[in-house]
Parts: sequence; structure tokens; C-alpha cells
Amino acid sequence: MARSHGERKKTRYKFTKALRERGISPVSRAVQEFQVGQKVHIDIDPSVHKGMPYRRFQGKTCTIIGTRGRAYLLEMYDGGLKKEIIARPQHLKPQKDAEGNVQIMPEAKND
Repeated sequence: MARSHGERKKTRYKFTKALRERGISPVSRAVQEFQVGQKVHIDIDPSVHKGMPYRRFQGKTCTIIGTRGRAYLLEMYDGGLKKEIIARPQHLKPQKDAEGNVQIMPEAKND
């Protein structure tokens, strides 16, 4: 059989939802907003194909550095190199502290 070279290759188990999570995602995931400087986790939602980051970044933690349309521009270090990732909010979760509160970083003031 010919080998597939598509965007979702080698994701048979990584992009599979649990039985009760299948179907359309809640709208609250699509309309969530983040601030610049906030830390987020990449949690790819396989039912939403637009704005999906590459499979290598599943489970990684990044910092938001800006927006690009409806998507967010993320920054992370991977193997000592700085990478910029574009992802829609359906594929992001806010980072929480030990008590379970969402951490919001104040924006840096340019004086």
C-alpha cells in the first residue's frame, strides 16, 4: 500500500477523542480569549481542522505574543530554537496555577 504523506499522518491515536467527547466541540472553546503574555497549553481538537497546529506541538506550553485574524501567534522554544506557531483558540487551553486559577500576565508597559 502506498504511504500517506498528509498533514495528519502518524496521528491515529494522538488525534482520537474519547468515546464521550466525540462530535461537535462546545462553542465556549471557539470564543475564548487570551491576552498577550499569557501562557497556554496546546491541546489539539481533531474535530476542528482550521487553525490546527502541527502534531509535534500537541501538549506543549507556549506564550501568546499576538493575534493573526482569529488565530493566536504563539512562541515556544523547541530544541533550543525559538518557534512561532499559529493556532486558533479551539486548540488552546489556559495554563492554571496550583490552586486551579487561570494565570493572566499583565501586559508589559512601554515607557
